Amino acid sequence: MTGSITRHRDIESLKTAARWPGADRNTTVILATRLAAARADAEGYRYFCELADAQPGEALPLALAGFFQARLGEDVDAALAKLDQAAATDLGPPQYFRGLALAGLPPDRRRAEQAIADLEFVLAVRDQFPAMLLRAAYRGLAAAHAVLGHDDQAAEAMRKSGLGAAPAGTQLMFGGFWATAADGFRFTSPRILRPEPGIQVAQGYDFSDLAFITTSDGVVAIDAGTTQDRVKAALADLAPPADGAISHLILTHAHWDHIGGAGALAGPGTRVIAQAGFPAGLDRRQGDRPRFRYFTGAAGNVPPVVVPDQLISQPTPLTVGDTELVLYPAPGGETPDALMVHLPASGVLFTGDVLMPYLGQPFAAEGSPEGLLAALAFIGSLRPRLLIHGHTTLTEQFTAEAITGLQAALTQLHGEVLDSIRGGRTLPDILEEASLPAALRDHPTAVVPYLVIRDHFTERLHHQRTGYWQPDLRGLEPATGAEHAAALDLLAAGREEPFAAAAATLISQGDYALALQIIQPGLLRHPASSTLAGLRATALHRLMEQYQQTDPFKFLIYAELAGAEIGPVQ
Repeated sequence: MTGSITRHRDIESLKTAARWPGADRNTTVILATRLAAARADAEGYRYFCELADAQPGEALPLALAGFFQARLGEDVDAALAKLDQAAATDLGPPQYFRGLALAGLPPDRRRAEQAIADLEFVLAVRDQFPAMLLRAAYRGLAAAHAVLGHDDQAAEAMRKSGLGAAPAGTQLMFGGFWATAADGFRFTSPRILRPEPGIQVAQGYDFSDLAFITTSDGVVAIDAGTTQDRVKAALADLAPPADGAISHLILTHAHWDHIGGAGALAGPGTRVIAQAGFPAGLDRRQGDRPRFRYFTGAAGNVPPVVVPDQLISQPTPLTVGDTELVLYPAPGGETPDALMVHLPASGVLFTGDVLMPYLGQPFAAEGSPEGLLAALAFIGSLRPRLLIHGHTTLTEQFTAEAITGLQAALTQLHGEVLDSIRGGRTLPDILEEASLPAALRDHPTAVVPYLVIRDHFTERLHHQRTGYWQPDLRGLEPATGAEHAAALDLLAAGREEPFAAAAATLISQGDYALALQIIQPGLLRHPASSTLAGLRATALHRLMEQYQQTDPFKFLIYAELAGAEIGPVQ
């Protein structure tokens, strides 16, 4: 067999959306980096050549056509001519992709010098680039400096990339996620975001983000992270530091990653505020921390004790010094105890996790598609100017501009999934439809957040509306992993070689998840097989590459299974 068995539905949808008139640049860039991470260079070259022909004068498609042509190593001079033309037309992405292309070519001093110039320019204006692109810039710098014999600079650039412990040839370059056994998972490198005067958001210090609003009568903290030590590290980097000046601590919901460090924020004079459903939510979640150590690292599993001073059951104004806030309880898509914080004067809305793509934890019976749609409608009615979420990638992708289009697209998806359930269709068949509502054409900034949430929304709705017996017979006769492995071992005639051969073929085709489903039972039957163990590591790293931008939960689980250590981008 040639070609992948499984469809890369996200890539297919991104390719469609990137052709729409007025497509958001973020859609095009994420498509390109997904193709590069999937090693689909020939596919990327064909696609962006066609897009460049359809959009003459546009620098980005031309730069990407040159980027993938250079990665293929075919007619490199023509590839570089495309990149040079794009770089002469526009600043930003053309220099980024030219620098990466040059750094990836066979050693050449002149090309290495140009790569360094391009990538140093990118890093000098890093605020104009999505953070997920910076890891590759450092990796490219390391390669270019090595060509010129700049050993110290090459080592420093590699350190800053966070990829020092990654396998050779990895494509883990296009995301900002990082994870280690000690620190657990983080969405981005530690940094203080200052989106508005008086507002600071500590990102990357913990699993969730921490927000601080400075008023004339103290600081209002929103959420409390996982551990007190991590909260204290964030407090020390605020300008000015907020330690000891927290007048109010507002908890957006009772999940462990938003309340664990409350002790570092709530002093004797701090008023702790939560939604009326918070105590019940806290009771439900005691001891439910995910059973993967990469969620928290060495932070431990001690459930925090949090007793709010005030519970909110209806829209409630709150005045702190010279700052007016309004607290809005909401069902949300993740939990029923959500609390949002609005600053009417500036149009800033702190949403917590009401738009969490998983609609609850994927391994817990919580979350509601209907709650998500209600939250979108309510947020739309407030007409906020800026959304600040409880996690970095949500703040970056689920913007205020995307709300209207996202609500329309998910409303259509909700109806389609319910119709399919009534028709007796299985979840895999529904997912294969890869719905891309036409409403998104008029809302280009909603495309990426919709694709991030699409499968999770479908899965949650299907699980909540169906039983444990499925039309395709799944669930009727559950088998243990050992039983399934024994049955497959019959096909393999008791030998490890057929498992390994099938897995190797699947990996070569890009069917990494299917390969893992062959390898795992193979290892159960042949636990001493070094070949299967090696293939397992390869499949897990490929799956990390696949989800390095779009699915942090899958990324961290595969990282933990692989024992991978990916550091932060400096």
